[in-house]
Amino acid sequence: MSAPPSKAVLRRRRKILVRHVPWVLAIPGIVLMLVLRFLPAVGSAGYAFTDWNGLTLSANSVGLDNFGRIFSRGGGLGALANTLILAGVLLVVANVGGLALALGLRGPLKTRNLLRAMFFIPFALSHLATGYIWQFIFSYKGPFNQILDGLGLDSLQKAWTADPQWALYTIALVICWQYTGLTMIIYLAGLEGIPEELDDAVAVDGASRWMKFRRVTLPLLAPALTVACTLTLIWGLGAFDQVIALTGGGPSGATETLATMVWKNTFVFGEYGYGAALALVLALIVACMALAQMFLLRRREDKL
Repeated sequence: MSAPPSKAVLRRRRKILVRHVPWVLAIPGIVLMLVLRFLPAVGSAGYAFTDWNGLTLSANSVGLDNFGRIFSRGGGLGALANTLILAGVLLVVANVGGLALALGLRGPLKTRNLLRAMFFIPFALSHLATGYIWQFIFSYKGPFNQILDGLGLDSLQKAWTADPQWALYTIALVICWQYTGLTMIIYLAGLEGIPEELDDAVAVDGASRWMKFRRVTLPLLAPALTVACTLTLIWGLGAFDQVIALTGGGPSGATETLATMVWKNTFVFGEYGYGAALALVLALIVACMALAQMFLLRRREDKL
């Protein structure tokens, strides 16, 4: 009969088990994600090189014609520009606004929990439903124009979502309003990890609020900044619900994005090959920009 394992051996086995158990528990979710999401996406990428219309059993190969159509003058260049504008505005406004809210609601304010919930609610609501509500607000006879009329600024009244010069910025406003609350939560979580003793020590040294924020708070928020910036960039590049609800991509394509073009060309016009090419381009843009931004922000974390 063999001797029982020693305590050191048992501890080593327990550490190995604890280290590998989380991965084992994640396997079912990973398999479902691969089968239900990634494999169909990879399989559909092949249609980007065909003229398949979604009805026939066969499809003719067109090479790179669909991609050439995207980058032609009358193709998806305008949608690409609108997508990048929305992503850029959301990246800056949502992170600056979320950080400002997090700093303001971190202190001993009695109503801070209520205010946090109020700012987070827009993200929790249906983006499509709130988009239709904002579409009514920005309509010519909507509340926004009525407020302008009450302030004596009736000369500024217009159908905001139907004006090619302003429609894209109304969408950007709605998207920022919805996502700023989530970035606030991310930054609040990061602020909770900063020891109060460190803040007190900096205050005793006589540092100003700006120096405290620049030299202490911001460097320690680097991980939260990386997460928030990456998420907002991805959401901005994939903006769809708000665009469909507010303008439907109009007027005259002024607010068309790559995501809305994928939906229209695939499910409205039946051009599945062209829609697959648009989806592939959008996926590559999102992946490349998100990974590049994460890499740069991670390098910045290491230098701090």
